[in-house]
Amino acid sequence: MPSEKVLEEKKLAVSEIKAKLQNSVAGVIVDYKGISVADDTKLRKELREAGVEYTVVKNTLLRFAAKESGFDELVNVLEGTTALAVSNEDPVVAAKILNKYAEDSKGNFSLKAGYVEGKILDKAGVESLAKLPSKEQLLTQLLSVLNGNIRGLAVALNAIAEKKQGEEEVVA
Repeated sequence: MPSEKVLEEKKLAVSEIKAKLQNSVAGVIVDYKGISVADDTKLRKELREAGVEYTVVKNTLLRFAAKESGFDELVNVLEGTTALAVSNEDPVVAAKILNKYAEDSKGNFSLKAGYVEGKILDKAGVESLAKLPSKEQLLTQLLSVLNGNIRGLAVALNAIAEKKQGEEEVVA
């Protein structure tokens, strides 16, 4: 039977993981087995720069936190080595970075599952999420479309002004 101190530490760890799950817009669970220290350092740096928090977690602690957070469906994938990446702002960035890394690692690193705004995703769902454009890319596309419409309006107004000016010259 674990001591009272150990139990309190585990309860604290579960509550911290639960807070991460509940306060983030998206998260991805991965199996990091076979990753080298150099590759892990590079991956962590890329995730940190993108605003993603990446931590290795014990399956038991994550299992309790997932159940308490209403993410019961994540429990099924909690076997082997497990790391959790959570993003508090961009729902796509963690999936993009980790999916790219999983594709490049040739089987040593794999996606297990994930969630976006409370909805559970299986491995295929996380891979699909990774293929979506980022928030910045979507905003750029939207602004490009809006700018094109404004440009078209400006060209039409200019053509009308030139036509009226041409008619006034003919009359004069």
